[in-house]
Amino acid sequence: MGHAIESMAVLQGHTIVCTIDNDADWDRSSDAVRQADVAIEFTTPTTAVGNIRRCFDIGIPVVCGTTGWTAQLPELTEECIHRNLALFVASNFSIGMNIMFMLNEYLAHIMAAHPDYSVGITETHHIHKLDAPSGTAITLRDQIAQEISGEINITSIREGEVPGIHTVTYESHNDTITLTHSAHNRNGLAQGALAAAEYLVGRKGFFTMRDLLQQ
Repeated sequence: MGHAIESMAVLQGHTIVCTIDNDADWDRSSDAVRQADVAIEFTTPTTAVGNIRRCFDIGIPVVCGTTGWTAQLPELTEECIHRNLALFVASNFSIGMNIMFMLNEYLAHIMAAHPDYSVGITETHHIHKLDAPSGTAITLRDQIAQEISGEINITSIREGEVPGIHTVTYESHNDTITLTHSAHNRNGLAQGALAAAEYLVGRKGFFTMRDLLQQ
């Protein structure tokens, strides 16, 4: 994702002041980081929070697309607001996927009146993805749980270089209803992350893709 975002950012006329992959990069790039208008964070669940806090400490707004650390999100959100900083978090930055989130909410609201349908989620990603289920699948599940009680199973599949496929399935004895989003590449995610970065400049507070799409 970092390479995809960097390539698209340059094409759109943005300047990359530095890229950081490890602690040594943080030390080498300390001056360059301070020149940034915004940081875009796509790393791992174990390093994301530390990276966000490092940016907070020097007052740089952060767009974070790393998943698998949401248990710490309430703490980071409170810290962001208390310190008058800026944080934009999404489990998926694809515009298309976020439209699916809206459809998922609406469909779950309708299906709540039809308990003869069972609901499940399947997500498929490349073999390099570290967290399972995906943050996107968890978001879909949480949205459905707002309307439908009971256990909602998520099936995670890791194969090849699949950018990401998410399917919500409602099944009864008579028929099946499916809602699917299939990413063809990572460009949609990169485009959404850059749109979020542009949106975040000059703002303070905690934001999500809903804020971006409804502006």
